[in-house]
Amino acid sequence: MEEETEEKHVYLQVKSIPDFAELNDKVKGILHSCSWLDLFGYDWLQFTWALICLPLGLYILGHNGWQCQLFGAFLLTCYHTCLTARAAHLASHGSLAFSKRWNQFWLTLFGEFLGSFSAKCTHDIHIKYHHPYTNVIGLGDSSTWKAPFLSTYVYMFFAPLALPALAPIVSVKLLIEGSHWRHLFKFCVIFPISIAFHLALLVYVSGFTFFGAVLALYIYRAGLSIPYVHINIFQHIGLSMYSPDDRPPRIYQMASGCMNLWRNVLFDFNFGHSLISCHVEHHLFPKLSDNMCLKVKPVVRAFLTSHGLPYQERSYSSRLAQFLDKYEKLMVHAPPITHLVGIQ
Repeated sequence: MEEETEEKHVYLQVKSIPDFAELNDKVKGILHSCSWLDLFGYDWLQFTWALICLPLGLYILGHNGWQCQLFGAFLLTCYHTCLTARAAHLASHGSLAFSKRWNQFWLTLFGEFLGSFSAKCTHDIHIKYHHPYTNVIGLGDSSTWKAPFLSTYVYMFFAPLALPALAPIVSVKLLIEGSHWRHLFKFCVIFPISIAFHLALLVYVSGFTFFGAVLALYIYRAGLSIPYVHINIFQHIGLSMYSPDDRPPRIYQMASGCMNLWRNVLFDFNFGHSLISCHVEHHLFPKLSDNMCLKVKPVVRAFLTSHGLPYQERSYSSRLAQFLDKYEKLMVHAPPITHLVGIQ
C-alpha cells in the first residue's frame, strides 16, 4: 500500500480488498456456538452491578467526611455512565436482547429516562448517519463533536463538563427542527420525571437539601464526561475521511476509519468494549454485545492484518497527547479526503 498526498487529498494505492462475506462467515460461526450468557448475559451482569451502585452510592454519600462523599459520588457516576453511555448505546443497536421491542424499551429507560437524551435523536444521529457513513464527510464524520471556536484546553478539559446540561437542550432543539412532535412530547414528559426521581433520592436517602441535591446530581452525571468526549473524538477524528461520492468498500471504510483504545478497568466497565478496545469490531458488526465484540476480536484482527488492511490501536494517553499537540489540525481545520486507487 502506497500513499501519495496532495493538499486536502490523500491517494492510497490498494491492490485488493477482501470480501466482507468471508469475515462475516467466520464471525457467524462463533455466534452460533455461543450461549445466551455469551450473547447478552455477561453484559447484563455488569449492568446489574451498575444498578447496585445507585443505592450504595446514595447511602455512602449521606455520610460525613470527604472520603465518603467522594466515594459515593464515584459510585453514582459509575451507575449513571455505565447505563447511559454503555447500555443505552448497545440498546440503540439492538444488542441487549433478541427482541426489538425490548431493545427499544431499554433505550428509552437508559438513554431517555436516565440519560436525558432523546431516543429518537440517538437513533437518527448514531444509527442512521454515524454507522452507515462512518468518516464520510458531512454525514458520519464526527464533526458534531467539533467546536472550533473553543481553545485546546477549554475544549478538552472544561467544555465536556457541560454535557449534562446540553443533552436535554440539544434533544429538544433537534426534535423541534425535525418536527418530531410525538417524540418531543414523550421526551418532555420523561425528562422532568427522571430529574425529580433522582433529586428525591438524593434528598430523602442521602439527606441533601434541594440545592445540594441539584449540585450532587450534576456532579455525578458529569463525572466521566471528559473521557466520554475524548473517546468519541479519539475513535475517528484524524483517521481516513472519505467523500460521499468516493467511498471504499465497507470493510475498508470501517477498518481505516475506526480506532481501538487500549483496555482499562474503569473505561471497560463504564463505556464498554464496543466503545473502547473493540471499536473496529463494533463498526463491522454493530449488533454484537460488548462481550461478543471482545470474543470475535482475535478473528477480526487476524483477518484484517492478514489481508493488509489497517487495524488501528492506541493508548488513551497517546491519543490525548496527539490531540493536545495537534488540536488545530484535528479539530479546527477540514480534514483531507482519502481516495483509493488501483483496486482490482
